[in-house]
Amino acid sequence: MQFINTLNQGFGIADCLHFETGPGGLPVATITTAKASAQVALQGAQVLAWQPSGQEPVLWLSETAEFAPGKPVRGGVPVCWPWFGPLADKGLHGFARNRNWSVRASQQDADGQVLLCLSLQDDLQSRLLWDHAFDLELHITVGASLTMTLTTRNTDRAAFTINQALHTYFRVGDIRQICVLGLDGCTYLDKVQAMARLQQSGDIRFSAETDRVYLDTATDCVIDDPVLGRQIRIAKQGSHSTVVWNPWSEKVMPDMASGTYQHMVCVETCNAGPDAITLAPGQQHSLRAEISVL
Repeated sequence: MQFINTLNQGFGIADCLHFETGPGGLPVATITTAKASAQVALQGAQVLAWQPSGQEPVLWLSETAEFAPGKPVRGGVPVCWPWFGPLADKGLHGFARNRNWSVRASQQDADGQVLLCLSLQDDLQSRLLWDHAFDLELHITVGASLTMTLTTRNTDRAAFTINQALHTYFRVGDIRQICVLGLDGCTYLDKVQAMARLQQSGDIRFSAETDRVYLDTATDCVIDDPVLGRQIRIAKQGSHSTVVWNPWSEKVMPDMASGTYQHMVCVETCNAGPDAITLAPGQQHSLRAEISVL
């Protein structure tokens, strides 16, 4: 409780940003403004919810998500860093999503948006997994749109290479009826077909397990959802790849209830696979996603 009180004294904003103990005892930031509401877990700097005023929730969070120290949470926007996918025996999607981040700054701007900055640095535990010095920041802007900017700074004496993703889960009415626009003609690696290198033709539609890394693309994507009667735009910067994923019914996950795959899709802002980022000492890179409802 003392930790929560300290956070509220240092970074809380009257009537719009406060910190509290969330599920599993994890500290969360709750944001409520005239334009939107949101919730952010300090573990993993993970945006759990975002809902513009007058709209349905935009992010999907599993009803059976596990909230526990050091455990990934299924849904919202996990931060995958400094690797994406599996890495030898070091786990899936890096360690940033399982670590406790610090609050670096908070403010409300003239437009009524709330800005929250969280940070993570190397320590003895991180160096056992990835032996580099770094400073990582996630700037989250909550308003009529949701903007997330992940900035990596190389504070090491040597260059390092990263893969990264804002692994965003979107809530949809029916996976069979939606489509994802913006990737027509792009080359992708199909994980369902042993990483076959294929080319997208037309919009992306879903009738089975889908797990694709679209390469060398900086374009916006739009989720067209006729059931919920909306389009969700994902604009990005500093990203050269996009991952589109739905596990369908083939993959049984204990933190994902049966049948709920029908109401989610991941469209991820990434630098994945061959689209890696190498930073020399002192260099930095920012990965930015802006989500809006059209």
